[in-house]
Amino acid sequence: MGKLAQIKDGLVNLVANLGTPRDKAASSFYGVPHLSDVDADNAYRGTWLARKVIDIPALDSCRKWRGWSADQDQITDIEAEEKRLGLQQKVLDAMIRARLTGGAALYIGTGHADPMKPLNPESLSKGGIRHLNVLSKRVLTAGELDSDPESPGYGRPAFYNLSSGTTGQLQIHPSRLVILQGAVKPDPELAAGDGWGDSVLLAISKAIKDADATAGNIASLVFEAKVDIVKIPDFMERLADPEFEAQMLQRLELAMMAKGINGTLIMDAAEEYEQKNAQFGGLTDVLMAFMQLASGASDIPMTRLLGQSPGGLNASGESDLRNYYDRISS
Repeated sequence: MGKLAQIKDGLVNLVANLGTPRDKAASSFYGVPHLSDVDADNAYRGTWLARKVIDIPALDSCRKWRGWSADQDQITDIEAEEKRLGLQQKVLDAMIRARLTGGAALYIGTGHADPMKPLNPESLSKGGIRHLNVLSKRVLTAGELDSDPESPGYGRPAFYNLSSGTTGQLQIHPSRLVILQGAVKPDPELAAGDGWGDSVLLAISKAIKDADATAGNIASLVFEAKVDIVKIPDFMERLADPEFEAQMLQRLELAMMAKGINGTLIMDAAEEYEQKNAQFGGLTDVLMAFMQLASGASDIPMTRLLGQSPGGLNASGESDLRNYYDRISS
């Protein structure tokens, strides 16, 4: 009997090693990059690109705020209550912290003696919410995940522990917290079950570093834009003489001073002088290519991220901004 043919769904080329164990791409794999909270904080405070990636979606989410459909007296009372609690600013602070470190929460303070009991909104009268506090995941740790499939909170922490300086560990019921996450993890159970997401910078840190490094290298190149070259006969042989070294330094210092005063460089007839100028053509395109990668990685249009006018033939940038703001409003 003949051999059975094995059918594979994929491109295999034994000559080019495509789809075989010898394929160069066969050893490529994805790994989760390491980004601690300290690294994320340093990036946020130390580079403008990381700061804008964190701040822009949060600012755009809270800037327009929201409208109410109710009687005017009710709307006035609601807006007054939001102003009293500082809701808009605190939501913004919580969103920035969540995007930067992976999680934050708004604690709804009602003065209840036992915060582990569920919050019943119907039991609150006017002014029943005494305060709203922004809690970072540094002080608010998630408890065990709810593993009951019949529970409405399945897959989420059953409680949270608040590290308080006065009362020690304090357990809080999730209904008293508005949980905000940065980049949501696909499966909390596979991610150590800490109840929080990832920093937004985790997946895009390489794109931001590449853009920053490119801009930094181009800035360093500016200092090397013009290099003066002076060729002196028997320079290396005579440099061993300390007296010649001192005379040479004095001679070059006087030559540069004279050139700086009247633009004339006085040299010996046997010496040669030339200038090397760096070429900056194309560097802007290289830099903008890395900025586009950072823009795509952060899902923020270039027109919003860099504050520049749209470029290209018939480019308006309206579709990019419209899609961006539709995602923000959703």
